[in-house]
Amino acid sequence: MAGNLRKRGKESWELSFSHGYDANGKRIRHYKTIKAKSEREAQKELAKFVTEIEKGSYVVPSKLTFGEFSDKWIEMHGTQNLAPKTLDLYIGLLNDRIIPALGHLKLEQIKPMHLVEFYKNLKETGIRLDGKPGPLSDQYIVHHHRLIRTMLQYAVKWQFLSSNPASQVDPPKVRKKQTNVYDEKQVQALLEAVENEDLKYKVLIHLAVSTGMRQGELLGLEWKHIDLENFIIHVCQSSQYIPGKGVFTKSPKNETSVRSITVPVSIIALLKQYRVKQKKERLRIGDKWHESDRLFTTWDGKAMHPTTVSSWFPEFLRKYELPRIRFHALRHTAATLLINQNVHMKTISARLGHSNIQTTMDIYGHSLKSADQDAADKLDFLFKSETKRKGIDL
Repeated sequence: MAGNLRKRGKESWELSFSHGYDANGKRIRHYKTIKAKSEREAQKELAKFVTEIEKGSYVVPSKLTFGEFSDKWIEMHGTQNLAPKTLDLYIGLLNDRIIPALGHLKLEQIKPMHLVEFYKNLKETGIRLDGKPGPLSDQYIVHHHRLIRTMLQYAVKWQFLSSNPASQVDPPKVRKKQTNVYDEKQVQALLEAVENEDLKYKVLIHLAVSTGMRQGELLGLEWKHIDLENFIIHVCQSSQYIPGKGVFTKSPKNETSVRSITVPVSIIALLKQYRVKQKKERLRIGDKWHESDRLFTTWDGKAMHPTTVSSWFPEFLRKYELPRIRFHALRHTAATLLINQNVHMKTISARLGHSNIQTTMDIYGHSLKSADQDAADKLDFLFKSETKRKGIDL
């Protein structure tokens, strides 16, 4: 059956087509209003409309606004599938900028140009909420784009939309920044400096450099995860903090983050020393001690707050005049040290808990090039020595 076409106004046309039956046996009639400059153009749109309905690919326009849909998405997907910190980040992005800018639009009204304009606005000076000058970073704008694209893709999946307008928009290009890491001499200076600090911080730094564990994984360690006899640390959980929710324990970042890491004898000796001290502290505190089994605790045995490390580490570096890096950079330092020791990339990837070896290659590409250049220099020295011995003029 052919569809019907009716002019509603200047360049406005109503398309209609009957197809299928409802639960009461009544014929279902579909309607759609379009913009077309001529009847011929409108007829083409009607033909596409009929074809989509007959093929079952037509999606009835949703009356939901993006703001209303975001509530549904958080309830139906976010709270069920996202890590707490990720969900907290996404809710912040939505409430701070995305919903104020796009929340009033119906899902079907959102066009690629709306998103282009939105990203352009995020690059304007004064958009930051922390009071700092300048626009948002390209990386932070990309976070907005990825969230919007993901949400609208679920709108397609749940048949609120027939296509994803965010898929037609290119996010800002982000220049990869080389992560600052310590070289071997700086690591040595770091380890010498931490000798003067509390033993728990000494253990924390040594573990960070020797294992490449994430900060949350280190703070989530419990003594039952340490195999002192076989020199193995089992990474099973992570300690996190979210304002309003407080400190909580969760499973690691992904499935491959649950792993076992072999550590040197010196690390095991240090852990044994630390355990003895912690037991003495527990006896001294008595009934006030909280049995958490955590390696890193407060004075009364409670799990150390994640922000404690974030506060202590910069002050520690300043105190000993060490180059300023983030604590997370110790993870990158650990990986770089292993690369420079020619450890196989698959082994490094497994120790870091990456989902695949390509992730490791992408993150540490610069270090790999440096190690490769160093290898070339060593070979060059070897060949130069040989040619010199033979008296060959280069």
